[in-house]
Amino acid sequence: MQDMKDKVALVTGGGTGLGAATALGFARRGANVVVNYASSADAANAVAKECAALGVRAIAVQADVGEDADCRALVERTLSEFGRLDTLVNNAGTTKFADQSDLDAIEAEDFLAIYRVNVIGVYQMVRAARPALEASGAGAVVNISSIAGVMGIGSSMAYAASKGALNTLTLSLARSLAPKIRVNAVCPGYIGSDWFAKRLGAEKAAKVEENAAQSAPLKMACKPEHIAESVLFFGGPQSSHVTGEFMIADAGLHLGAAPLRAR
Repeated sequence: MQDMKDKVALVTGGGTGLGAATALGFARRGANVVVNYASSADAANAVAKECAALGVRAIAVQADVGEDADCRALVERTLSEFGRLDTLVNNAGTTKFADQSDLDAIEAEDFLAIYRVNVIGVYQMVRAARPALEASGAGAVVNISSIAGVMGIGSSMAYAASKGALNTLTLSLARSLAPKIRVNAVCPGYIGSDWFAKRLGAEKAAKVEENAAQSAPLKMACKPEHIAESVLFFGGPQSSHVTGEFMIADAGLHLGAAPLRAR
């Protein structure tokens, strides 16, 4: 399916996990791709090469979304290379693992560091990209949130709070940027990638994946490729009638929770 042929997609945090799967998904649909990274240069360049092998143009660009100057430079590089920007995927994110029952496990500095990327970084990227997205005629922003922002769970209280703030930001941006730009969010649950193994160790990461599969009604542990399909829906023409919406993509895990009034 080449429904995004000659379009341009920018994916922040695109060198690994969901970001990489999303970048490749756009490339398969014919879009040229900008793979942003903060520190994973080798991984981002590898993803860009994989995208290029699919017959599109792709580049890897370093930028820290927590820095406004970097956000503006990233968009400028995109425009200088491709002359347009149609879809922005705000995938870059960070966290700190901490027991939510231990209120001494995180400090103000942890909140600030997480919000800097997960919330402020998204705002700065959208602000920098707004003129180009408006000029495209069908601009789309997809924010990668989390089920943590809906249910108050996850790696830490600061992380959950940041994703809740991102959900609110998504609504505000959807109102402010309509009718020229659509803004939606995907809220994944567990995503099976090397992200957990790097932080928890292989044995504990395998246990987390097993628990995720056993707990979900669909009895599966989602992979980056599964969630990327939801991102591609919001970032492509199939959702041209949708803005200000959240898609929970967690194999049904949220069905066992209390009514999701925060959606």
